[in-house]
Amino acid sequence: MDFTPTEEQAAAADLAARIFGDHSTHERLTVAGTGSDAGLWKELCAAGLVGAVADTGLLGLVLLLEEQGRTTAQVPFAASCVYGLLAVTAHGSPEQRERLLPGIADGTVVVAGAISGAGTLSASPPASPSLSPPLSPSGRLTGVLPAVPWLRDATHVLAADDRRRLWLVRTAEAAAGEPVELTAPWSAGRLTLDGVPGEALGSAGAYDDVLATARTAFAGLQAGVCAGSLARAVEHTNTREQFGQPLAARQGVQLRAADAHMDTEAIRVTAYEAAWRRDEGLPYATHALTAAWWASEAGRRVVHTGQHLHGGAGADLTHPVHRHFLWGRQLDAYLGCGGELLQELGELIANGEAET
Repeated sequence: MDFTPTEEQAAAADLAARIFGDHSTHERLTVAGTGSDAGLWKELCAAGLVGAVADTGLLGLVLLLEEQGRTTAQVPFAASCVYGLLAVTAHGSPEQRERLLPGIADGTVVVAGAISGAGTLSASPPASPSLSPPLSPSGRLTGVLPAVPWLRDATHVLAADDRRRLWLVRTAEAAAGEPVELTAPWSAGRLTLDGVPGEALGSAGAYDDVLATARTAFAGLQAGVCAGSLARAVEHTNTREQFGQPLAARQGVQLRAADAHMDTEAIRVTAYEAAWRRDEGLPYATHALTAAWWASEAGRRVVHTGQHLHGGAGADLTHPVHRHFLWGRQLDAYLGCGGELLQELGELIANGEAET
């Protein structure tokens, strides 16, 4: 396997780094609060970075999300690319791709996701039993999605029902939506559906593929969050002095930073491997689980280290490193408890279903 970015992937990542770096300053993020930065989102879409994911693949998206994570940029980039562009490209009908992809690429269509975690959703009427799994092109959806990240920005939500079928729902047609506060300052909401129209996306295997894609992409985002947290900690400990020496001269500080660096690299390389396998058309579900486990377990350690190495300043809610801490903990929760992910992975291995 070769994780070396292609020329197109590298160019997209460089452009993303410049745009995120220019726009996601601490002052601008403070003003945004829990809202999205509409100007930044418009800039990203105008630069073609959302649409480029169709060509650069999941590995290209992981590289872009690393740059977002480094700056904790307040835009629904990961969600709309995973649950929108990649999901529709891979599993949408020709009509759905023609109708939805241009809007997703230019940012006028934003797709949030609610395909795993808490919440129950049922579809009616029952789908035709002649399909496996049964699926009809449209239905009425009923249930509650308790906390959908970036719901405030979304025109559509990709949701999974109790039979692991995927449905696209227009948020304008939802029965009710109310703000929900998350650990990270993401604009999230509780979505209540009461017989809301939905259109089916994909058939057998679509749910598993989108879930694995999401796990891989958000692991890449976590790698960037951790890298940004560690970079801030390194800068702080090299400039902050105690007893005439920088904090970085102390062996305990060096060991904590080294452990955090190794954890960050583990998240990154496992995300790269899972993404590369998907792009190559290889089985990658267990590799996505591995990346998600590292992002959950190691990501939590890294953002705690970044905050700890800042001393009392790290506990300041207005300090930039605290945003990385909040994002890291939110991604830990969003990816799933490390123990649950490990159990799922262990069951796959025990049943002989893990890929090699």
